[in-house]
Amino acid sequence: MSESQSRISSLESRINKTRYNAYGPFLKEKFGCRVYKVSVDAGFSCPNRDGTVARGGCTYCNNDSFRPRTAAGFKPLIEQIREGTTYLKRRYGAGKFIVYFQPYTNTHAPLEALVPLYEVAVAQPEVVGISLGTRPDCVDEKKLAWLEQLARDRFVTVEYGLESMHNRTLARINRGHDFQCWLDAMRRTRDRGIWLCAHVILGFPWETREEMLNTAAALSGKGLNFLKLHHLHIVRGSAMESEYQSNPFPLLGFEEYTDLAVDFLERLSPDIIVERLFGFAPEDQLVGPIWRKTKAEIKRHIEQRLVERNTYQGRLVVSD
Repeated sequence: MSESQSRISSLESRINKTRYNAYGPFLKEKFGCRVYKVSVDAGFSCPNRDGTVARGGCTYCNNDSFRPRTAAGFKPLIEQIREGTTYLKRRYGAGKFIVYFQPYTNTHAPLEALVPLYEVAVAQPEVVGISLGTRPDCVDEKKLAWLEQLARDRFVTVEYGLESMHNRTLARINRGHDFQCWLDAMRRTRDRGIWLCAHVILGFPWETREEMLNTAAALSGKGLNFLKLHHLHIVRGSAMESEYQSNPFPLLGFEEYTDLAVDFLERLSPDIIVERLFGFAPEDQLVGPIWRKTKAEIKRHIEQRLVERNTYQGRLVVSD
């Protein structure tokens, strides 16, 4: 069997099991065991917080709403990794790990400051690689060249936050970049052995359903490997919380989002591996929408809807 035939067979196998190209099975197939991300906080800021690009940060964002307890910036990086891997081994039987530099913008520093942090991460036992949460305006040629070298023997993912393909949305949520900036970053990063991930938020109340679904087609064919889908949720301490409290706007209900996510998957290239199907925030951080569902329940319900509708990721994608 050729390499291309093998890849297609593997893809079909994963989609046949869950009806979408899921991240967990992909990692298990690639590394031969359960692989989990260990989130760490390396103490970075963001260019749209510190004045490099803007002030105030993205309006929907409060990093405390998704930072695990083990990912505390005041702890040494190596301690965060050891605590995280110990927990994941005990809780989930994880065998290998990807160190996920998660809060804020994890390439927002000179390369000489970044390299020691990345090297500490990949030097730890059972760590197979790193994943860098960042922005499309924060990775230059020098950084990409170094990551390309690392990717020759480590699993390296760069996660370019996008959230929406619509420039009016990017301006309204204070992203500090436009869609073309994301496209340019993707073009500069492709073909280097670096895996590419994007984050997309569904449910901005000023976007139509059609506009949200159009994003799936816009992402397909851009060299994207992974996608994280989130629903818009309002978290405490964010600028959007103040906006919502003073002038409430509609948020997606549980069933409404479930069907929207399925519609999105139908329009998404089956080659793109779905790393996340929804957003999640702790109850003490969440303002709305209040679904009162566990992560497992939400995931199971989306998968159930795929079965009920007898559909799957990429069903509506037109092949060239």
